[in-house]
Amino acid sequence: VDDISFEVAPGELFGLLGPNGAGKTTTVKMLTTLLIPTSGTARVLGEDVVHQAERLRARIGFIFGGERGLYWRLSGNDNLRYFSSLYHVDPAVAAKRIPYLLELVGLADRAKEKVDGYSRGMKQRLHIARTLLHDPEMLFLDEPTIGLDPVGARELRDVIRDLQAEKKTILLTTHYMFEADALCQRLAVINKGRIIALDTPAG
Repeated sequence: VDDISFEVAPGELFGLLGPNGAGKTTTVKMLTTLLIPTSGTARVLGEDVVHQAERLRARIGFIFGGERGLYWRLSGNDNLRYFSSLYHVDPAVAAKRIPYLLELVGLADRAKEKVDGYSRGMKQRLHIARTLLHDPEMLFLDEPTIGLDPVGARELRDVIRDLQAEKKTILLTTHYMFEADALCQRLAVINKGRIIALDTPAG
């Protein structure tokens, strides 16, 4: 990416819109401490992404498109119980939070089924539930609907709207113009590593 600059307000659903290879995922990986920038600075929730990376990781959640990262032989409920222990979520808190999250992502009625039998869209919704276990202050969604059928994509967009209604701060990347228009309050258009527009979808 080439000298990009933008801010996301608390409680805002901000979009990064651009074609494949534009620099969206690279930007998200830098902001979530997975890539170290070669120059410049970036802060998320006031934390420097390089010098305060460990502290920042505890405060954010991120999802990259795809089905990896779940245990398919376990149920949706058992996946969340396992990951809550990895995130050091207090067991008493997890016991209340897991049913809430399964309801939020529309999987409460399938919670006891093995993930192996889930559709791709259901797996992606379970990814969102997993990412929310430790109640992160900011959520990064990198092309979460990629590869989903129209029904699965629509259901996932509904979940994202519900998260935004709860005033979660969200950075969403997508290469679908209609998706950015439907979900984002503001968006930056990125192409070949540069931001070429930054405005509300209507603007």
